[in-house]
Order: sequence, then structure tokens, then C-alpha cells
Amino acid sequence: MKHGKKYTDSLKAVDKTKFYDSLEACELAAANAKAKFDETIEVHIRLGVDSRHADQQVRGAVVLPNGTGKTVRTLVFCKEDKYDAAKEAGADYVGGLDYVDKILKENWMDFDVVIASPDMMGVVGRLGKVLGPRGLMPNPKAGTVAPDVAKAVTEAKAGKIEYRLDKTNIIHCPIGKASFGKEKLAENYETLVEAVVKAKPAAAKGQYLKSIVVSSTMGVGIKCNTAKYGV
Repeated sequence: MKHGKKYTDSLKAVDKTKFYDSLEACELAAANAKAKFDETIEVHIRLGVDSRHADQQVRGAVVLPNGTGKTVRTLVFCKEDKYDAAKEAGADYVGGLDYVDKILKENWMDFDVVIASPDMMGVVGRLGKVLGPRGLMPNPKAGTVAPDVAKAVTEAKAGKIEYRLDKTNIIHCPIGKASFGKEKLAENYETLVEAVVKAKPAAAKGQYLKSIVVSSTMGVGIKCNTAKYGV
């Protein structure tokens, strides 16, 4: 595979034999983001678990202290007595069956996060085949099924992200934009990694953090030091 000049230049700036600390890795990733748009900085965490076993699943949500740099559009399913609170918290769309029909009949998907109060999950369940494959189905572990929908909206808007294992036992998460600078990116990085460490399943055996790589959308991967976490 032939890479462009920018990618090749970025490759020269990264020592492939070195494991960087979070601040240095984030600084390099941001410096190597040379596209014409503000690239997203992403973290890829490989875990020593087997996602095929239910007791080794790793999933949760964490609020990044500096947000993600992305405007999050929220759709809230709740009873009418919570409509006003959800809207005041900044929800973009609030409703019930009307939005279920809109999604099913019009294939409407103008939202990034779906939040539901527990008493609406019977209704929202009809959207499982549509929202599930897109990773948008509300889930208690992600904090998107919550009695206090207003609080859930506030957290989503503030930069709450969901982390979950893919089939290859890797977690992929954004931690901000290249324009954030190394300090804010490193703070978000540490917050995410610490949350993943705390979520270590009791059934996990051996080394838990296999590897952590930081990269920009179009940039090269930068290997990070995992030893300090002791797992």
C-alpha cells in the first residue's frame, strides 16, 4: 500500500520501537494531524480478555473532562412530564411513539445519542434492529437508560463517550480534536484508560492492557506505555 507524503513524514517522526507516555503520544498525534480538517485523535486499547464470554465483556461510559470537540445531537424517549426538563438540558429531540414511527417509516437518523427513561424501553425496543447495529440502542451500562433523562442529556453534551469491546477485543474511542493541544488530550486519554482499567472483569486472567495506540484520523499509530497501570 502506497502512502502519501504527509503520512510518510509523520512515520519518520515516530519511533516505532518506543513506548510513549500519554502527554508525548498526544503531542505527537496532534502534530502529525496534517489534514485540511481538524482531525480527531483516537485511542485504540487492546485487552487481554475474550469478548465471546459474557463474563469478560468490557463496556461502560465516561465523561471526558475536555469533551470530544464534537457537537452531539440527542434524541430522548420519555413520558410527557419529563419533556420540559429534557429540552432545558439541551435535548435536540424529545418524544415517544412519534419518533419511533419517524425512524421506522422514514429511516430518520439525524441524531448521535439516544437516551431513554426505563419506562420507555418497551417502546424503544421496537427499534432494536435499526439502532442496535449502529451502536445507538440505549443501554444502562452506557448511562443512556436513565430515570433522570435531563442529567443524561447534560452528560452526553458535555463529552460523555461509550467504550466497548469489538470482536477483536479492542476498544476504539475518540478523545478530542488535534486542535485541543497535548494537555487536554492527555487528560482525556488518562480519564478513558483509567475507566477501562476500573472496568476489568473479575474473570480476566493474565495481562489486561495488552497495548494502547494513539493516532489521528489520517495519522500513524503511536504506541503508549501501559506498565504504569499495573494490569
